[in-house]
Amino acid sequence: MKILQLGKFYPIRGGVEKVMWDLTVGLAERGIHCDMLCAVMPGESVDEEHEFMVVKETKETLELSLGPYGRIIGVKAVAKKAATMLSPAMIRWMRRHASEYDIIHVHHPDPMAALALWCSGYKGRVFLHWHSDILRQRFLLFFYSPLQSWLIHRAERIIGTTPVYIRESPFLSHVQDKVTYVPIGIQPIIYDTREVAQVRASYPGRKIVFALGRLVPYKGFGTLISAAARLGNDYIVLIGGKGPLQETLERQIAELHVQDRVKLLGFIPSEKLPAMFGACDIFAMSSDQKTEAFGIVQIEAMSCGKPVVATRIPHSGVSWVNQDGVSGLNVPPDDPKNLAFAIKRICDTETGYQQFSAGAMERYVDIFTSRQMIDKIINVYESKT
Repeated sequence: MKILQLGKFYPIRGGVEKVMWDLTVGLAERGIHCDMLCAVMPGESVDEEHEFMVVKETKETLELSLGPYGRIIGVKAVAKKAATMLSPAMIRWMRRHASEYDIIHVHHPDPMAALALWCSGYKGRVFLHWHSDILRQRFLLFFYSPLQSWLIHRAERIIGTTPVYIRESPFLSHVQDKVTYVPIGIQPIIYDTREVAQVRASYPGRKIVFALGRLVPYKGFGTLISAAARLGNDYIVLIGGKGPLQETLERQIAELHVQDRVKLLGFIPSEKLPAMFGACDIFAMSSDQKTEAFGIVQIEAMSCGKPVVATRIPHSGVSWVNQDGVSGLNVPPDDPKNLAFAIKRICDTETGYQQFSAGAMERYVDIFTSRQMIDKIINVYESKT
């Protein structure tokens, strides 16, 4: 097989791009030729950790080598509108090279990728990875809907990340016969115990609640800050990430007088994240909208044996990822009282905490490893409908 993962952008910042990257790397490591085609905004630079991989860079194309079986191909975009890259270069590349692949694996939502596939005239096998519905960009969906419908029918199989999301998506209700799911899998987070000790030393004698994500409305960080007001001084809530709600959240922290219980850490570099996961006692995911379809940060925490408190977002897969009573607890969204209660319940006793910790690690090992994701994707490719 020669496979193309198609969609989104480089550098890797969000969950969809991370899944594309991990699939490309994982398949290439198995000796299966797999490339990843994505868009790059003008002015974006190669991540420092990937600089040694660059083999070609022109005005239109950036190419990174993953060894003999894989490449990351970034084509230049001209603009970004409604969270969508506009890249005529992607269309040109697809028209020249699409026929070289046995399988094109499109990652949705990405109107640019769907348009490039349609314009390419590709006649081979297409797989559609349905990461989430288009929810916030209603205006975009109005124009994209015919192309989305074409892509749904063009795909041989449609792959979701949880059984809940693909079962309850209104866009997939009429094609359930060709829908399956492959849970996202990751390599375990490995942390340095000395760095963990340094983080914990900054908050002596306190239980650390860690949260991570862009400071945007659907992440529900306002709810988490309100929950912190219900926790004792033996807790500290650390929120990593940056975004447009920074000042709003800072005002809320001041108004609730919880400056000693909540810290906004800003953007945390990737090399610093393992220590944060290792240092925390519990991970909190306070998202409150279906835009949060899976929550990769949950399984990153689980891989460190950290219990999770997440939310039961209707029609989302978040609460499926975090098994209630096993890897942690799930609470209603936008409910500070229950969020605080769940955090305290997990940390109430050492015995109870250790049970949740062991359950989190076991759930990660059973379902969410990178090896399992690659195995299952290969099985989907090799199956015939």
